[in-house]
Amino acid sequence: MSQYIVSARKYRPDSFGTLIGQDTIARTLSNSIKRGQLAHAYLFCGPRGVGKTTTARIFAKMINCSSPGPDMEPCGHCESCVSFQEGRSYCIHEMDAASNNSVDDMKALMDKVQVPPQVGKYSVYIIDEVHMLSQAAFNAFLKTLEEPPAHAIFILATTEKHKILPTILSRCQTYDFNRISISDMVRNLRDIAAKEGVSIDDESLHVIAMKADGAMRDALTIFDQTVAFCGTDVHYADVIRNLNVLDYEYSFALVDNFLTGSYGEALLSFDQILSKGFNALHFVASLSTHLRDLIVSRTGGLDALLELPDSLKKRYAEQAARCPLGFLYEALNVTTACEAGYKAAVNPRLHIEFMLMKLCFLQREPEVASPRPVPQAAPVQAAKPVPSSAPKPAPAPESPAPAPEKPAPVPEKPSPALEKPAPEPAPVSENPAPAEPAPKPAPRRRVRSGAALSIENLTGEKETEVPVEAPASEDGTKKLTAENLPGYLKEIARQYEKTQSRFAVMLSTAPAELGEDEGVPVVTLFVKNAAQKKWIEDTKVREIQRHLCNLASLRKVNIAVELEQVDESVEKPLYMPEDQARDLMEKNQAVQHFVSTFGLDVK
Repeated sequence: MSQYIVSARKYRPDSFGTLIGQDTIARTLSNSIKRGQLAHAYLFCGPRGVGKTTTARIFAKMINCSSPGPDMEPCGHCESCVSFQEGRSYCIHEMDAASNNSVDDMKALMDKVQVPPQVGKYSVYIIDEVHMLSQAAFNAFLKTLEEPPAHAIFILATTEKHKILPTILSRCQTYDFNRISISDMVRNLRDIAAKEGVSIDDESLHVIAMKADGAMRDALTIFDQTVAFCGTDVHYADVIRNLNVLDYEYSFALVDNFLTGSYGEALLSFDQILSKGFNALHFVASLSTHLRDLIVSRTGGLDALLELPDSLKKRYAEQAARCPLGFLYEALNVTTACEAGYKAAVNPRLHIEFMLMKLCFLQREPEVASPRPVPQAAPVQAAKPVPSSAPKPAPAPESPAPAPEKPAPVPEKPSPALEKPAPEPAPVSENPAPAEPAPKPAPRRRVRSGAALSIENLTGEKETEVPVEAPASEDGTKKLTAENLPGYLKEIARQYEKTQSRFAVMLSTAPAELGEDEGVPVVTLFVKNAAQKKWIEDTKVREIQRHLCNLASLRKVNIAVELEQVDESVEKPLYMPEDQARDLMEKNQAVQHFVSTFGLDVK
């Protein structure tokens, strides 16, 4: 049985041309060798498995190569290159700072640095995981690092740059290594699979690259593990089962359920995912990533942000075309909120199931919300017959004229309140005057909106009389007056009774005045405290303006909010027990004497 070498060691880059994902660093180091501008200390920092130690070895081999190529690549035939490949080089020294982190280890290194190289020009010292050195060891190493012998070059490698002393950082050229992109890893894995004679599809390679999280060494390790499980013929289903990765088919199916509102199928899919042993939080994160990729696929010019194989890009584009952009945005908002509140949830499963049901109902919300504006539009149209009947009082002097006007208030006769038809005869005689109908709806509106419960609320007749009819001017248009202003405010308040009942009560009962500023009506609302004043100014002024403009057919109206003046002469009610006790003591001297005699506390 031949000795097996893992892919991470077997296919380790041996030149800057084969280095993966670090083109900028490779070019900088290669140019510094060409120009003879070598520093005495370098610091390579970055995540695991991105090529820090490999780059240090390639750099050390290049500067000692006796016959480099035109691109400053090591020849591989000279004594320095051969000894390095065989592991017997005396000019390249590697040290693990995790196990050699004391001051004595640094003293031994300082003595070793004084010895010149036997082969080549430089003695290169590669110190891996340099952040593991103790502070005393750093201080002992500081002087040698700043002024080493001419033949000594130090290359420090670390994954935690923030743990290194600033005095060390200031003496080194720092190179930050990036995570390797998924496309670069897939390309390298495909080449290695071809060399090893392994048949694998792009979707499986993409899963391996995603699992590696930007580390090429991890990707090669996962690749070896997959080949050991599947053999030379690797399929996507075997890869996700071996690596315990959630299949993207679940995400595609769930989005289809969201679009059709099939919350039952969505809950069954989630139960199936949990039964396979997948983490629920990872499932939510996977769903968020899927929605993000759908948004990217639906937006043109963002293909570079989609790190997926071509076969998956087509599926994402097809599903994204069926998803409204607003739905995708709201869905992503729901999943991220669920992910953020998962750890604080008492019942995590119910927390995620509620998220799935909410996503299934996103597409149904516009259908429920669409009928709401219809009742508001109906009053505006219902008010039009009133101005049309206003010009008819011209033939009022004739006796038959008042008779046709009598049936106008017929819808109000079925009202159970027997006292309300009484004021109706009055408008009959005053119909010839167009300005008289104005006071007629005002008192009726105050009676019906003032009570929380009424016969009209119970019988359902309230909806037929909700519209506030504005008085018509001579040209037939509505206008805003001090008489109909309270009715307009109560009409606006009625729209908030179900959603913001406190604001509705405050708006319907707050005193209001009507003024004018440069021809623009100004409505002043008086509230009881500064908190109400600030809240209305910040959140409700524009809404009130919009409703008033719609009801009174105004182009513009200004809203001012002021504090209600409190009458100091009116005695305030006493709510707290201590206030009631003090009031009793002031009014009754015997009570005050009793409290002082026994030393009682009124608090």
